[in-house]
Amino acid sequence: MASSPFQFSTPVLTLLLSSPSLRKSPCLPFHPSLFSPPLTQKTLTFSTGTRAVSGSGKSPGLPFRPSLFSPPLTQKTLTFSTGTRAVSGSGKFCWRAKASMSGTTMEKGKGKVEVIDSKENLSVSLAKYTADLAAKFSKEKGSFTVVLSGGSLIKSLRKLVEPPYVDAIDWSTWHVFWVDERVVPKDHDDSNYKLAFDGFLSKVQILPGNVYAINDALSAEGAADDYETCLKHLVKSNVLSVSTATGFPKFDLMLLGMGPDGHVASLFPGHPLVKENEKWVTFIKDSPKPPPERITFTFPVINSSAHIALVICGAGKAGAVHSALGNSQNSDPLPVQMVSPEGDLVWFLDKDAASKL
Repeated sequence: MASSPFQFSTPVLTLLLSSPSLRKSPCLPFHPSLFSPPLTQKTLTFSTGTRAVSGSGKSPGLPFRPSLFSPPLTQKTLTFSTGTRAVSGSGKFCWRAKASMSGTTMEKGKGKVEVIDSKENLSVSLAKYTADLAAKFSKEKGSFTVVLSGGSLIKSLRKLVEPPYVDAIDWSTWHVFWVDERVVPKDHDDSNYKLAFDGFLSKVQILPGNVYAINDALSAEGAADDYETCLKHLVKSNVLSVSTATGFPKFDLMLLGMGPDGHVASLFPGHPLVKENEKWVTFIKDSPKPPPERITFTFPVINSSAHIALVICGAGKAGAVHSALGNSQNSDPLPVQMVSPEGDLVWFLDKDAASKL
């Protein structure tokens, strides 16, 4: 059984024997039927040293209290990535366990937050999430519109180009877009297109005509206008749908990264473009991060998406993650805090990015 991402601060059995208040605590029933697949008669030793014995039909209980954990759990809803659900609030907890735990999911007001123990397992989870949505939308409407970003995202998608996904996905239904792009030639090292082509697109069978890169022969302003025109044409041809709530294009899945400063796409903290609410695609010539000239989707387009995955790895981004998901109140929200889709939002965090939560 893999270790839980939470570690008990003191031996649990000692607490059980010495503390009357803990003996009265709500308990975690241990029974083979709680596990998938069902466990046979075994003794499980948790990473904390706790022993739970099954087999007699009687279910010993493990008290579940925030003080057992280091650091102590705060008021949150926790859903382990295996499907286990633990709800905390008034001091009462409900926890159903399964046998393998590679990460933790917290239900937040800002969406579902998955904290995954390694970049490798994050890539596995992201591949399944993406493949499941691709299958769903391809079955429902014959196409799947997905938006990529730059940075480390493409590396996180690496499991999609490996079995079983690379052979099982119907790549012919995919239509690929970019949430932002640097205004550089497509073969330039700063190009998001080149990053995606080298690490992803060249390894799968997406139709070339379904990959919508910018016109790199144009200026930043011209490239933004051209990309918006392209999107409007795809709406008219029913490749893209439109949000009935906003009138902006509605992509099936938007895969976003985040910078250490909390920026998403090319929408940077304090920049006027974060407030753009009319254009679908706009441009920037003074990006705080090089190269300075870029095009980017606006927040109305980003937030009209059916599904958004925020994929964030590394300790260098832990501060921005904490600002976005912690209890701190920011008078001037980070761009990542402005991501609020019509549909579902899932944060995929590795343990380093979540280290300050």
